[in-house]
Amino acid sequence: MRSHYAYDSTESVRLAFEWMGASAKTFWSFPYFGFSSSFIPKTFSSWGKVVERAFSRMAVKPDWNITSTVSDHIEYLVTDDVLLDKPFGKLLHFRVIDRTRLPRKVLIIAPMSGHYPTLLRKTVRSLLPDCEVYITEWKNARDIPVSEGKFDVEDFTEYVKEFILFMGPDTHVVSVCQPVPSTLAATALIAEDAPDKQPRSLILFGGPVDPNAAPTEVTDFGNTVTMGQLEHLFIQNVGSGYSGVGRLVFPGIIQLCSFMSMNADTHSQAFMNQILRTARGEATDHDRYNDFYDEYLAVMDMTAEFYLSTVQRIFKNREIARNCFTVKGRKVDLAKITRTAVKTVEGENDNISAPGQCSVALQLLTGLPEEKKASHIEPDAGHYGIFSGKAWLHNIRPLVLDFMQKTNLPQTSQ
Repeated sequence: MRSHYAYDSTESVRLAFEWMGASAKTFWSFPYFGFSSSFIPKTFSSWGKVVERAFSRMAVKPDWNITSTVSDHIEYLVTDDVLLDKPFGKLLHFRVIDRTRLPRKVLIIAPMSGHYPTLLRKTVRSLLPDCEVYITEWKNARDIPVSEGKFDVEDFTEYVKEFILFMGPDTHVVSVCQPVPSTLAATALIAEDAPDKQPRSLILFGGPVDPNAAPTEVTDFGNTVTMGQLEHLFIQNVGSGYSGVGRLVFPGIIQLCSFMSMNADTHSQAFMNQILRTARGEATDHDRYNDFYDEYLAVMDMTAEFYLSTVQRIFKNREIARNCFTVKGRKVDLAKITRTAVKTVEGENDNISAPGQCSVALQLLTGLPEEKKASHIEPDAGHYGIFSGKAWLHNIRPLVLDFMQKTNLPQTSQ
């Protein structure tokens, strides 16, 4: 029987660092120190400010903050409407008020890998002028009562399938990182059950279709650690104070620590630079550092069964790569995908899902004509650069929109 003490202890550590930061900021900002010419008070005050902000962000779900967009030189207001609300996730539509509904519909399958879907905020914003944008918003496992039952990689796949079917066959599906294998499986199930309901296109961004195709630190870790070790070291019971108290989860803060450890020097240097900028009065609430880390540090828990089944079946057993994945006892055959145009996008410097892991999907789609397949590797781009930032905005986004435009399935309106 697991205890929730580990979960509560982790939260206590987070609160302790937040408190230390707030205390340092308050103490060293005392007006008395303003008479000193020493740089020390400003440095310690700045350290406290940066630390408090960092650790407080870990417990807060970021807002989408998408209130307007410009289309055809006209500014429109934007609201996010909930179209489907299920126990473990929602389907949102970023509705552009008073704008005629655009024919190009894009459904973004956001990753459930420890971060909130708002990590794709800039991706959504950049697509709004040209598309009707929809997105999956997965819920924090700590807020889901145990009475709602389990949620593993098969349940996740069924959610993706339901969302795609709800959107209709004239939809372009954009899947980012972790959900790429499940998106392929969901599309294959749709193709087998109702070929006419296959989505118009799939654009797959840096997902682990075959993790062994291009090993990284992530895949090496997954291959060396045993499932027993993962469960013993990382799975915790949600503690008191949350709706999901007692639920077994993989805490988001553990995932965050693993991601940050892969680029520890970069993150440490960014942290130190921000302290110095704050001390010199150069930092602002919405500068480049805060914009990135406010989002990056905001983490959510995953259900234990989802995390463990993903590691076991996608990474260790490579069930998607071997085309032997099953959902509720039913075998998924990727060869059933015959009408959906598929494009893979990878980053040359992606150290999470390296080039080759995602593009191998095109080889598995044996029932799809070659003219409906495409791939792109973005030079010098890392994992996040392929869907956010300059590389996405100036290079990849135009390619994606062009690929959508060239698909030939008939358009209908939802």
